[in-house]
Amino acid sequence: MLALLHTSPVHVPVFDALRDADAPGLPLRHLVRPELLAGARESGPDGVAEEVAEALGEAARAGARAVLCTCSTLGPVAEAAGPAAGLPVLRVDRPMAATAVAAGPRIAVLAALESTLAPTTELIAEEARRAGRPARVHQVLVPGAWERFEAGDRAGYLAAVADAARRERDSGRADVLVLAQASMAPAAEHLPADGRPGREVPVLSSPRSGLRAAARLTGE
Repeated sequence: MLALLHTSPVHVPVFDALRDADAPGLPLRHLVRPELLAGARESGPDGVAEEVAEALGEAARAGARAVLCTCSTLGPVAEAAGPAAGLPVLRVDRPMAATAVAAGPRIAVLAALESTLAPTTELIAEEARRAGRPARVHQVLVPGAWERFEAGDRAGYLAAVADAARRERDSGRADVLVLAQASMAPAAEHLPADGRPGREVPVLSSPRSGLRAAARLTGE
């Protein structure tokens, strides 16, 4: 069984659908803890490290063989707490970061939540060191997007992200775009095609690659 640590219930059907498509039969246990993100925004991710460790312990007691943390803000804390819980823990954006580093040195990171920018940037730097590749990150905070997400305006949220991604792609400043939060993934579907032959800029999101990598940790 794979446990997933979420900070929003919107991720549950997304990862269930990805499981059905890519790892049918893999049991999932969803742990939804929105208060962890609220605490991390107020006092920093380290301020909720104990609570994250408790959630991982709950997953271990329930029989999980691995945990996927779908919150980019909490990802570093969750991975660090894995050994004490006796479980392999993967942050959902790690496989995406490795793909971004391989795509080119100029990486634009788009986030709707400011607390996500630093952990994602640090992760990309880590994966760049691991791969022995250069990486220069340009951070883009999408204005007003998170307020729309919190208000339940999913369409407005995704439209704001897609618009920011289009502007960044068309600026020519990046070799690859990274959508830092799992909730941003559907915005890629709203992007118009890049009309510049030979200059296509990949737009990466984390849910599918993260779930596939986590499934491998369970042996599935």
